[in-house]
Amino acid sequence: MTKELIINVLPQGVDIALLEDKKLVELHSEKADANFAVGDLYLGKVKKLIPGLNAAFVDVGFEKDAFLHYTDLSPYVRSILKFTHTAMNDKSEQGADFTKFQVEPEIIKTGKITEVLNGRPNILVQILKEPIAAKGPRLSCELSLAGRFVVVTPFNDIVAVSRKIHSSDERKRLQKLIEAIKPKNLGVIVRTAAEGKHTAEMHEDLLSLVATWKTIQTNLKGAVPPAKILSEQGKAASILRDLLNDDFNRIVVNDKNIFADTRNYIQRISPDKTDIVSYYNNGTPIFDNFGITKQVKAAFGKTVNLPSGAYLIIEHTEALHVIDVNSGYKSVSNNQEQNALETNLEAAEEIARQLRLRDLGGIIVVDFIDMKLLENKKKLADAMDQFMRTDRAKHAVLAITKFGLMQITRQRMKPEMNINTSEVCPSCQGTGKISSTLILEDEIAKNLSYLIMQKHKGMTIEVHPILYTYLTSGFPSRRLKWRWKYKQKIKIKPNSNNYLTEFRFFDEQDEEIKL
Repeated sequence: MTKELIINVLPQGVDIALLEDKKLVELHSEKADANFAVGDLYLGKVKKLIPGLNAAFVDVGFEKDAFLHYTDLSPYVRSILKFTHTAMNDKSEQGADFTKFQVEPEIIKTGKITEVLNGRPNILVQILKEPIAAKGPRLSCELSLAGRFVVVTPFNDIVAVSRKIHSSDERKRLQKLIEAIKPKNLGVIVRTAAEGKHTAEMHEDLLSLVATWKTIQTNLKGAVPPAKILSEQGKAASILRDLLNDDFNRIVVNDKNIFADTRNYIQRISPDKTDIVSYYNNGTPIFDNFGITKQVKAAFGKTVNLPSGAYLIIEHTEALHVIDVNSGYKSVSNNQEQNALETNLEAAEEIARQLRLRDLGGIIVVDFIDMKLLENKKKLADAMDQFMRTDRAKHAVLAITKFGLMQITRQRMKPEMNINTSEVCPSCQGTGKISSTLILEDEIAKNLSYLIMQKHKGMTIEVHPILYTYLTSGFPSRRLKWRWKYKQKIKIKPNSNNYLTEFRFFDEQDEEIKL
């Protein structure tokens, strides 16, 4: 599989497209004035405690207070509160040595929010979910700083290794390596990308995150809530950080500054892949040149067509997303069960892509074409699980029910991607209404009468084929009545390029008569 990242820089922000084998699988939009992005750290002020929800509302500077549930507090929240208070009031020039910080006892999982945040303190929080619709951001106190190979989690000394690294020997090697180089009071999670990496690479990544944590301490000094303490790096850099591997073979940018930043970032994290970054300076818009615009228009409508003729209908309700699979005219054999399986497998692959592309979250219910054989249902469930493996969002795929429904839950990290694929109708101008045919006929007749008074003869009226049928059908037809009335030959010609309500007049020399 080849991966390409196409970065389109516009005055209002940056659009980023991720292509896998030339197919669009992720689309990200980052506004120029973007705030409250996932991963940003804020100094917030607890405004209200809601015991019934076991949650708090925290002012982080958004128009609506952000939501912080007890389950997102982190076991080390007492340490975070103490650290926040200490760092804000620190008078020393160098800042306190975090390795000497005395960690407070952990809170219990079944506790009450009022026991922990009583007094409405200032607290360091991280954006867990961006503001969506009428809701403010969702917050977490499970602070983490992500690097290329490791993730740092302050206030503990736990070392964990990604489960996706299957070799037990490699897992043990990485665990011992990190335990030997990590500072006190900073837990470390080793990412999958660390497999096979040397001590120097791991150490450099870890030192970079330790420096970031020191920056947080510095930014907290004298800060007044609400205040942004640290911004997550840009979308392009975070995608590269999480996805860059041997499959990545192209990064194209149409802005010189971001091209330089991206190249420098690649140089830092993977020097051998610097050459994959290129600057695009062609006259054609970059998304048009790489076929992304066309894919976006084809993929974001209510109906998504599949190559075989099958299609998906994607509906959104307040509670969940519903996807209906339709076979269309697809037929691979005379066996109905085999047809259903083939169509469902094709649909499953596209559904997995659509979930990533639109960033659909919450509950997704898929109504597949009914299959009778249990082995086919299992094949479909296994295939969907396989197609979803490339999805970075947390998700779960449940087995198909006896009604032929599959339930999927998926974490949504940003507002759902919605792109309007419809255009204003040129006939009705978006109103949904056009002139009645009778009124249209009367309008044509008035114009015809006026032109005949101007001594025009042998005229041809060009109209939409539907209107042509209306004017020429029956006996006597409207055309024949006009011939009798004006005592001259009048032609009517259909043209499918005309709008439904559009009509034009031509003279004997076939020159258009402007009204």
